[in-house]
Amino acid sequence: MIIGVPKEIKESEYRIAVVPAGVEALRGHGHEVLVEKGGGLGSGISDQEYKKAGAEIVATAREVYRQAELIVKVKEPQPPEYKYLRADQIIFTYLHLAASRPLTKALLKSGIIGFAYETLEQENGTLPLLTPMSEIAGRMAIQEGAKYLERPMMGRGVLLSGVPGVPSCQVTILGGGVVGTNAAKIAAGLGARVTILDIDLERLRYLGDIMPGNVQMIMSNTYNIREYVKQADLLIGAVLVKGAVAPHLVAAKTIKTMKQGAVIVDVAIDQGGCIETCDHPTTHKKPTYIRHGVVHYTVANMPGAVGRTSTFALTNATLPYVMELADKGCHHATHENPELMKALNVCRGKITYPAVAEAFGLEYHDPRGII
Repeated sequence: MIIGVPKEIKESEYRIAVVPAGVEALRGHGHEVLVEKGGGLGSGISDQEYKKAGAEIVATAREVYRQAELIVKVKEPQPPEYKYLRADQIIFTYLHLAASRPLTKALLKSGIIGFAYETLEQENGTLPLLTPMSEIAGRMAIQEGAKYLERPMMGRGVLLSGVPGVPSCQVTILGGGVVGTNAAKIAAGLGARVTILDIDLERLRYLGDIMPGNVQMIMSNTYNIREYVKQADLLIGAVLVKGAVAPHLVAAKTIKTMKQGAVIVDVAIDQGGCIETCDHPTTHKKPTYIRHGVVHYTVANMPGAVGRTSTFALTNATLPYVMELADKGCHHATHENPELMKALNVCRGKITYPAVAEAFGLEYHDPRGII
């Protein structure tokens, strides 16, 4: 199979979907790998390294898309890439379709076969291709939040850890999943006072066993959310509903009760955001905006800023599935592997993931009858 790896063009996106070790492995299985010129530079990988591993360096994205049967990306196709998509071409990437009607329409119109990293689900309910980026995003949420609490960044002018004689900051985290857990670890390690809110009592019990003493676990409900958001110096949105639009857990009127200069980092923004005032994604070049005196950080591709770390973390997880699609083709791969079947979001003009269909009021089609 011919596998294409285009350069990512989303603003401030420095990751790439396949590393030289992956090229070598795919070549070892008899596949051809096309990498767009300069595609790996944001992750510190040169064209020469790709050539040495056996890749063909292609001058333009147009040529990558024209030749490749399987496109492997990091971020969803951007509007300038829509025109390159063609029927029956396979795309394997983060799609986040429920957050974007224009993207969904474009993919349906193209007739591509679209597999989404974020909905590839194992039998135990884990999301192995989302987990590494969630780990990074959770850790970065505290790093970025601490920076924007500084006064030159329009924050409160407080140090997350505090110092002897001055209290540390209150960090409130909505969601105790992978993002929330990683955020809590970093915030707690810096000495902040941390509160995790989650609706799963068993998850809270588990976190209570593994977290240090400066992290408390609170049942998530509207009353508790209001109280702990009001107290927060730094609020982290870490809510995930698999493949669906994130629910708004915090209303704008609650944000008005926050301290002036408090900071919000809504990691759920790539699925629409879980805080009402986080109503649009920002970029690494212009990451924040102020609303009701509160700094809002809503960058939709946070891990893209640490491209090298993110690229290697992601490709460690994705390569086995890329290999399976390339070796078996999408029909046999999906019918033999239920994880890939769950990753199929669109196929030949039809929506094949329930949450995406529900988000736009469109018809859902069972992928087993289409692929």
